[in-house]
Amino acid sequence: MLSRVAENIYWMARYVERAENTARIVAVNANLLLDLPKGIAPGWRPLVDITGANALFEEHFKEYGERQVVRFLIGDERNAGSILSALAAARENCRTIRDFIPRESWELLNEIYLFAREDLAKGMTKGGRHAYLKRVIQGAHNMTGLLSGTMLHDQGYDFLRLGRFLERADMTTRIIDVRSANLLSARQTTELSPFETIQWVSVLKSMTAYQAYRRSEQVRVQRAPVLRFLFRNQVFPRSVGHCVEALRVSLAKLPRHDSALQVAGRLDEDLASTAPWQLDQLQLHHFIDRLQVGIGDLHQAIASTWFPPPLDGQTQSQSQG
Repeated sequence: MLSRVAENIYWMARYVERAENTARIVAVNANLLLDLPKGIAPGWRPLVDITGANALFEEHFKEYGERQVVRFLIGDERNAGSILSALAAARENCRTIRDFIPRESWELLNEIYLFAREDLAKGMTKGGRHAYLKRVIQGAHNMTGLLSGTMLHDQGYDFLRLGRFLERADMTTRIIDVRSANLLSARQTTELSPFETIQWVSVLKSMTAYQAYRRSEQVRVQRAPVLRFLFRNQVFPRSVGHCVEALRVSLAKLPRHDSALQVAGRLDEDLASTAPWQLDQLQLHHFIDRLQVGIGDLHQAIASTWFPPPLDGQTQSQSQG
């Protein structure tokens, strides 16, 4: 397989996953703010914190209000992580590899992008936001299912899985890091205890993990079992542990995999040797920082092993952040 094709498949998967995850966190945040008293509600800034795009946001907006954050995350083309920008980038990567993927997947991705662009004004209103985000999420699910059911499960599919699960692991750790920092456990009282539960439920719902958590853990929603589930569960497809294992499986199928597989192995060892639910908030933050550095290192190992180097005088055109 040509290295350029592998790279485009990888980034197409990352951008589709990014658009879906961004849609999830915006949708869940709106519901969370309705469930919490105004004095302790986290507001909209945490969503920008999750994406790590605070510097860019503050270049263009003066405050982290609902209207500004929603615009930035849904339709701001200056933000490479916005839903519209991610879908546009996924579509462009897909366009260049139409001979390597099922034609229906190109048509579906084009349809999702056109909807996101043409209905953008409705999506940024309170009345139209839910339906807009729901359709983006469903479109991403349809894309994943279509590729799984119709694409050759060859090396190209392994690069697709690498992109999807690397992006997913990155977003899962970001959500846990930012959302847990806003929770009430450090200053919890009996009166605030119900609200802590609501916020941990929102963490799960940001990853559509609530039902899976209840089936797997069979205890009430609280910090320790939620962290154990989201970091260690091997059968929930959005847990960090599941993502890292999926990455290792796909890497092992590719030639010249030693360097990247070694990095993935270090990530797996760090997960296995640490019990995040036993850490205090600062220790948890440092642990997640370590994981995110490892995720970035794995991306670099994949890129340096299989993707073509940037042209002289140019930087990598795709965006990891």
